[in-house]
Amino acid sequence: MSDVPYDFVIIGSGPAGQKAAIQASKKGCRVALIERDRQVGGSCVYRGTIPSKTLRENALQLARASQCQQAVTVQVEQHAPMNHLMSRLQQVLDSHDHLIADQLGRNGITCIHGRATFKNPHEVAVTRVDGTSDTLTGKHVVIATGSRPRSPDDIPVDHEYILDSDSVLSMCYLPESMLVLGSGVIACEYASIFALLGVNVTMVDRFASPLGFLDPDLSARFQDSFEAFGGRFVGNAKVSDIYWDGACEVVARMDNGLQLSAEKALFALGRMANVDSLGLAAAGLEVNQYGILDADENCQTKVPHIYAVGDVIGAPALASSSMDQGRRAVRHALGLPPGAPAHTIPSGIYTIPEIASVGLTELQARKEYGSVKVAKVDFAEVARGQIAGIQDGLLKMVSDPEGKYLLGCQIVGEGATELIHLAQMALVSQQPVDIFVENIFNFPTLAEAYRIGALAVIAQRGAANDESSLAAVV
Repeated sequence: MSDVPYDFVIIGSGPAGQKAAIQASKKGCRVALIERDRQVGGSCVYRGTIPSKTLRENALQLARASQCQQAVTVQVEQHAPMNHLMSRLQQVLDSHDHLIADQLGRNGITCIHGRATFKNPHEVAVTRVDGTSDTLTGKHVVIATGSRPRSPDDIPVDHEYILDSDSVLSMCYLPESMLVLGSGVIACEYASIFALLGVNVTMVDRFASPLGFLDPDLSARFQDSFEAFGGRFVGNAKVSDIYWDGACEVVARMDNGLQLSAEKALFALGRMANVDSLGLAAAGLEVNQYGILDADENCQTKVPHIYAVGDVIGAPALASSSMDQGRRAVRHALGLPPGAPAHTIPSGIYTIPEIASVGLTELQARKEYGSVKVAKVDFAEVARGQIAGIQDGLLKMVSDPEGKYLLGCQIVGEGATELIHLAQMALVSQQPVDIFVENIFNFPTLAEAYRIGALAVIAQRGAANDESSLAAVV
């Protein structure tokens, strides 16, 4: 048992655990951070966000280079080594690892590597790789153990021919063809990246369209782009059987009789919380029907001194929201005002092209407000889009029935995850739509789409004023 109890024992060093640890340390608390892997950062750094976005960025750079085909010829070789396609990954990981280690060290956080298991609600045993173990006592405990790919018994994921979203980036070479099972966020991100790299990608899902939870305009625009650079989407089909034929391909049979085959298959149908080995019962906790932990708006579980943050409590399961949950949990535990929960959390999907959303969609707004005013702006209408060859983008603004205030914004197109923050700030500060017209944006920028959209909303108000005359100019 540790000689001196910790104020906080935090299990997991991903985005949620890191921010919880740093927040606690900055308030003078004694903090222990437990990480089962050799390095800190969690799946976000080593198996998820950072590696996949590095591959995505490299795929985009190759695509941009190929746009200059009058000057150079760029083509990805068949079976190109994956490490060549992710050439910057180790550099990015080293930089990120150094940054995190420096932050933890600078804040005096004790980092312990090992597998954590509750012995009782206040004591956590940590077993190291060499078999030795210690018991840490925490006044407060924060569970931030993240998630892993879901792997149903009927899908024989072997990490060689049938991969999951963790093992897909361990491929030694770029395959000629790939089946992607699922059409959620992770499935669409990888499907669009590999399709842009020249892989013959077929994405299959039981739903009629990819990313079906999105505004239909955005999912349709994404599907158009995906298919424009060679991808294929098969909807209304569920895999009934899938296997490696022992020779050269993975074969998948659908419940509608369709049979597909490819060199590799990626199974990407959800993730599950990493809580199996925590011994939750000893802490007085259990998962709910969805396999995640229940927690209130301050991330407090039913055991008052134990908090749960990040993927282990489910949606929105974004790195950005997980960081805030870590901060919020610690401030609540210390009796500090955590601040009001954010009511406008932007979401970003790193497909090609990017997708981002904040606030209400058109459908949600119509259900709540009835008639609403909607503006759609194609990036092809924006000078920066024409210059950069980014013409498959769409910005959609949804305002209240009077056309005065923004209710939500959805964007598909490169830069979407950055652009969405302008709408987020307008929503948070309850600014009128006119703010996008009355302020001067740099030119040329993709942000000009906001101004065009705002003018369209203003024009729908039918007011004979200066704004409508501006709309006539556009």
